Amino acid sequence: MVAPLRAEIARETGTDDLDALVPEWLTVPDVAEVTGRDQREVRRWLQEREIVAVRRGERAVASVPAGFVTAEGPLHHLKGTLSVLADSGYSDVEALAWLHTPDDTLPGTPLDALRANRKTEVRRRAQASSF
Repeated sequence: MVAPLRAEIARETGTDDLDALVPEWLTVPDVAEVTGRDQREVRRWLQEREIVAVRRGERAVASVPAGFVTAEGPLHHLKGTLSVLADSGYSDVEALAWLHTPDDTLPGTPLDALRANRKTEVRRRAQASSF
């Protein structure tokens, strides 16, 4: 009976759609390995919303888009952008989708633009697209 409930939660939050947009996911232990930090610190990043995760898959494992972290830690401009998206009415799932949706006018995705240090343009667009 547990498996159908988990599938229902995944459908409810829209994580199936995210799999089409997000090219690679990392678990908390994977993020710790990539960044060279311990899992406690990765969980602190999640608590402080420096990165966000969604529960995915049959086991509902907390998963972070790989593009959210670098070898040094969380992507530098991500925390502020996540705050702008939350203030604009986006849920975590919606914010992840928005950050990974291609935009020909950027070009690429908003996440690509953040990685290229174009945070002002990304945040301006996030505010303009508020609900």
